[in-house]
Amino acid sequence: MKLMTKSYNKSKTKNKSKSIIGNSERPRLVVFRSNKHIYAQIIDDSKGSTLVSASTMNESLKDQSSKSATCAAASSVGEEIAKLSLSKGIKKVVFDRGQNIYHGRIKSLADSARDKGLEF
Repeated sequence: MKLMTKSYNKSKTKNKSKSIIGNSERPRLVVFRSNKHIYAQIIDDSKGSTLVSASTMNESLKDQSSKSATCAAASSVGEEIAKLSLSKGIKKVVFDRGQNIYHGRIKSLADSARDKGLEF
């Protein structure tokens, strides 16, 4: 089986992101997962600005859990991003998981954000 290259993954992500576009009514919730941390941002693509961001690198979330690469840490990031977005008046978003499959840490972040009142 042929291995996928980085350029193939980038083009796959670029093609997917063409169809997922956030605007001022429904901004885009972008999730990035690394080996150690998870990051979430709400972006308004029409303005090109980040409205809200949260990650396991935040000081408030670093103190809660000792390990940042777990589903529990991802769910706390989901709760934090939902709390921050609701305080700014953002209730509906478009979920952009990038090239990650909807499983594990990505799924727990999305589920906890939904539970706290974010709609996508």
